[in-house]
Amino acid sequence: MYRFEDVRYRDILNIDRLTIHENLVTSIVGPSGSGKTTFIRLLNKLISPDKGEITYKDKRLMEWDSVELRREVVMLPQQPAIYSGTVKDNLLKGLLYSEREPVSDEVLLEMLESVKLDKDLDDNAELLSGGEKQRLALGRVLLMEPEVLLLDEPSSALDDKTELIIIEEVVEYTRRNNKTLVMVTHSNRIAEDFSDLIIRISPDEPVQIREVSR
Repeated sequence: MYRFEDVRYRDILNIDRLTIHENLVTSIVGPSGSGKTTFIRLLNKLISPDKGEITYKDKRLMEWDSVELRREVVMLPQQPAIYSGTVKDNLLKGLLYSEREPVSDEVLLEMLESVKLDKDLDDNAELLSGGEKQRLALGRVLLMEPEVLLLDEPSSALDDKTELIIIEEVVEYTRRNNKTLVMVTHSNRIAEDFSDLIIRISPDEPVQIREVSR
């Protein structure tokens, strides 16, 4: 699905060759400041490499229309945007952006249950806690049903128990729907337990790629 050839980004990333396959769960791990977030930002053209070529579905990334690409490859940052309005308004924002039809309140409530967010649809989204906002944004992204889901520390604001539940839900969604998940995680345990492929990024060292036996 993704191929990197001689990709360089400033003094942060230096990747000779790398392939990310579709319909798999790939974790990006490494110390703080090693370039993990930079790596996934390259995948939907939020930034562009200084050198080299990245292809997605055998098409050079720079040839993709940015809006079209980001409707198919959706990124959830570590501190996602929460819009003024209700929980329902925020859930529907992603569908509006991706030009998909709105869904029923029943579907929205099922999504809230999936991401373990015990809130009413008419609750004020801006009054949610940090962890609740993170789960709301994740629900918004999952409703878009992207081909590729990019998550940057998707559970950083959650306690350990909730973190495990949310990661399990996202991974199950990915496998059930034959989607592709690429996530940055601080947790080696989560990477080992849920990933098909682990990419380790470290300063001044080549990128290491390892398949996880299941």
